[in-house]
Amino acid sequence: MRTKLTIATRGSMLALWQAEHVKSMLVERHSGLEVELLMLKTQGDKILDVPLAKVGGKGLFVKEIEEALLDGRADLAVHSMKDVPTELPEGLIIGVTPKREEPADALLSVRYDNLAALPEGAVIGTSSFRRQAQLLMRRPDFEIKMLRGNVNTRLRKLMDGEYDAIVLAMAGLNRLGLSAPKMEVLGPPDFLPAVSQGVLGIEYRRDDAELADMLAFMDHPETRVRVQAERGFLTALEGGCQVPIAGYAEVRGDEVRLTGLVADLDGRRVIRRERSSPAGQAWELGETLAREVLDAGGREILEEIYGRQAVDPRLT
Repeated sequence: MRTKLTIATRGSMLALWQAEHVKSMLVERHSGLEVELLMLKTQGDKILDVPLAKVGGKGLFVKEIEEALLDGRADLAVHSMKDVPTELPEGLIIGVTPKREEPADALLSVRYDNLAALPEGAVIGTSSFRRQAQLLMRRPDFEIKMLRGNVNTRLRKLMDGEYDAIVLAMAGLNRLGLSAPKMEVLGPPDFLPAVSQGVLGIEYRRDDAELADMLAFMDHPETRVRVQAERGFLTALEGGCQVPIAGYAEVRGDEVRLTGLVADLDGRRVIRRERSSPAGQAWELGETLAREVLDAGGREILEEIYGRQAVDPRLT
């Protein structure tokens, strides 16, 4: 068995926490194993002054990391699964999904306890069209203002008074032990998360059977089923994390139940559907639900959004 492994990771505090978490599990499991981190800056990390949707393309936070796997600089990578495109480069696989963290979002504020307490015209910080659409569904009076940067940067901007409230993923807050003076959980069934939010994905070369064996103990079967359903939904929609698509799966006994949503940017048109299937058919469940959403009006919404998005000139 190998005695040394290299994990490719982004350099943000959250990404490093995730990589260190996987490293600690590996070192504890395999006596004498040495694990080092290879920190890389991705395209999504470099462009912080425009919304993700206008940066263009998929894989904004994984491309450079996957290149390190393919050229042998790294053995494995740890991703936030919501950032991973549904199509992987040839030769790579997401072979392990550890147990899911809390998938919900959180509303954070200095002064206001919850959405209902926010004043008319409150300024809410988020760069997620999914969050924007679901916020405006409930409060069309909100002013949505772009918010980019790592978790600490976003919290600092809130504390400095740039926003009345911001929305972040609970998983990141929990992992880093961060909070704000006022917090409200925004979670299912009322507020749906991004596909695979709160899930880590461990990616490596498909032909590395030895590494697959070393990592297998981390895989969580229930989380894998939920991810399959949600990513099946996203794949059939041909969507990414930069559009107003939400998906949330739960496993109940031998069945998986999936709720999917597509909305326009102002939250006025919302297509939401639910469906269940045997857990062994999770991916097919996602595809079926996506077709229902598309046929119910989701196709027109997504075509309008994709037609409206402009690619940032710095990428050409």
